[in-house]
Amino acid sequence: MLQNYDMDNFSLLYPKDKTPSPAVLTDEACNDLSLEYICEHITESEYEHNIIKKMMIKLESDPEIIRYRCDVFEDILKFPSLRNRIKDLLEQLNYLKELERSVKDNTAAPIWQLINRLQELDVYVNCITGINESLTENDIKSEGLKQMKEYVSSVYSESGFEHLYDDIKELMGEIGQIRSVSLGVNLDSHMRPVEVGIVSINDTSFSRPGLLSKFLDFASKKNEIHGGTSFDGMTKIHTVGKAAGEDPLMNTLSRAVTDMLGSIVKQLKSKLSKYVNISGYSLTKLIPEFIFYIRWAEYCKKLMDLGLPMCKPEILDLEKRELSAKGIYNLKLGIQLEQNKKIDIIRNDIDFNSEHGIYIMTGPNRGGKTTFTQAVGILFLLAQHGIFVPAEVVSLSPADNIYTHFPADENQTVNLGRLGEESKRLSEIFAVATNKSLLLFNESLATTSFAEGLYIAKDVVKALRYLGARTIFNTHMHELAMELEVMNSHEGDMNVASLITGIHDGERSYKVFLAPPEGVSYAKDIAEKYGVTFEQLKKTIRKQ
Repeated sequence: MLQNYDMDNFSLLYPKDKTPSPAVLTDEACNDLSLEYICEHITESEYEHNIIKKMMIKLESDPEIIRYRCDVFEDILKFPSLRNRIKDLLEQLNYLKELERSVKDNTAAPIWQLINRLQELDVYVNCITGINESLTENDIKSEGLKQMKEYVSSVYSESGFEHLYDDIKELMGEIGQIRSVSLGVNLDSHMRPVEVGIVSINDTSFSRPGLLSKFLDFASKKNEIHGGTSFDGMTKIHTVGKAAGEDPLMNTLSRAVTDMLGSIVKQLKSKLSKYVNISGYSLTKLIPEFIFYIRWAEYCKKLMDLGLPMCKPEILDLEKRELSAKGIYNLKLGIQLEQNKKIDIIRNDIDFNSEHGIYIMTGPNRGGKTTFTQAVGILFLLAQHGIFVPAEVVSLSPADNIYTHFPADENQTVNLGRLGEESKRLSEIFAVATNKSLLLFNESLATTSFAEGLYIAKDVVKALRYLGARTIFNTHMHELAMELEVMNSHEGDMNVASLITGIHDGERSYKVFLAPPEGVSYAKDIAEKYGVTFEQLKKTIRKQ
């Protein structure tokens, strides 16, 4: 007898004995990392988009969970035939999910309940067979897919599975022979239907040359009332006092079909009773996970085909609080390139460690500071979901959450004012962040006077050093980065360092590197390029 292999606790996102305990990204972090924009480009389906986004906002930081996901994703990315087979199975699994609603309908006639159960087992057999074949023909390495392979192989190799396969094939063949039903309807003196019965159950569909044409020919004789036809099995149609949503005609037909197909109902009950403990619905819980991995793998492959690097991240222990990344870029730029926009993507390096744990990032306006800051957040977000990251080489300790502080919408600052709103959000971040968090500040405190902003920013950076969280503090206040020695003299185990975006020959290079701030030289280079130094403007005036 076929055993009931429990898939209820199996997941491609979580290893055995690992309980989900994700942090949830704030709405601000989702917005600042452009999560909606990214998910919209991973799939065209709104249904799939919602599934992927719902999964992306939940951030696990357990290295074991993340490594498990990275390995599963690598297998799915590596084997296109595996992806294609799973995509084919998704259609059947989605059908099974829809079927589950019908099976739970206890008001349905017994014949339809049995046929729904038969279809459930038929899809189950097809899915087990398809998954077994796809996992067997590929040299998978991940623990997650190996466990799935072990499960389906166990089911597939059971002697009872062969009997189930044969029984389902036989029963589906018999049920499939029914192609049409001929009905007889009696009317009262007011031409209202009062009784309905089944005249015959046929193995062919109605068509013009066949049964239907005979009926039409019969009905086309005008002004003629034909002699009656008698047969057994008429059932009254009850229309008075029916419950809302009930269809008396269909209910009557269902009962009539059940009665007429008595032998088939008995056969279905007899054969399906052997498989009472088998349910295919446990497989449907894998639908979101399959969609998540497949769509991301497909998109990573698109970017790789364009020549952009996408690499498997090495996941370090949580306590290290490190990041070593070479050749990273913002995924949004990759999306734009994939959308045929002509852009040059500049790749950069960054490290987080005790020597450089908090970066004050300065540079010219529109010099790439926001793009780079966002790129780092997206890097962590993808890595911790097991997805290949936009970089050449990456190793990182996971973050327990990602907190962002980007300029707020003016509509959100009506009550508190801009400075009040920014200060409130800063306070909220420090209330929940830990030394394992990733903090991203983008032009924070830029909405107040320079003196006020610099005063608050100095205290914020001191607090960041005390907290010990990996941070990028992207700012226009170059003076803040000129006081590294003073800030590093305060309590804390993460040093503050200066990161700048470069200018070359008056042009923004978008290259990021460790160096002291160069606020004045940036302004000078840009002023000279556009002819707005005093001497240049003086010459312009003289020409006029």
